Amino acid sequence: MVSILKNNWRQGLLFSIIALMIAITDQVSKALVRANMYLGESIPDEGKFRLTYSTNSGSVFGLPLDSTFLLIMGIIVLFALLWLNFFYLKSASKFMRIGLGLVMGGAIGNLIDRIRFGEVTDFIDVNLGFWPLDPWPIFNIADAALTTGVFILIYCFVVLAAKSK
Repeated sequence: MVSILKNNWRQGLLFSIIALMIAITDQVSKALVRANMYLGESIPDEGKFRLTYSTNSGSVFGLPLDSTFLLIMGIIVLFALLWLNFFYLKSASKFMRIGLGLVMGGAIGNLIDRIRFGEVTDFIDVNLGFWPLDPWPIFNIADAALTTGVFILIYCFVVLAAKSK
């Protein structure tokens, strides 16, 4: 049993490093925004790419959901990802582990905000000026990691699984 856990830990190292780096980067960036900007401030005032300090008591990209429900779901997702990584995906590709690490890091980053503040700090404001990206909801590093990770996992499950058959 100990050797199985050691092998699983080695295989999960990429996942763990990515999750930790995303969570740390997300929390540091949000702390800098909270410390140096006032709510609603945008830097620069106009433009396609700005930093805009915003808070979000809803879900990813500001979609409205009850925060207690989100907190419970976040904890369930975290445990499910850990379980998948260490016990189920023993032979998962590096690409899949990267996707899982991005999802885990993003979930941890936003979960920390929900526990500490009851809401999530958002600050990345992208306005490309055409529909459906106008206006795009303000988001943060955790949201970007979660979204990217989900797309990677979809690719792994759909495209790579089809290629292996």
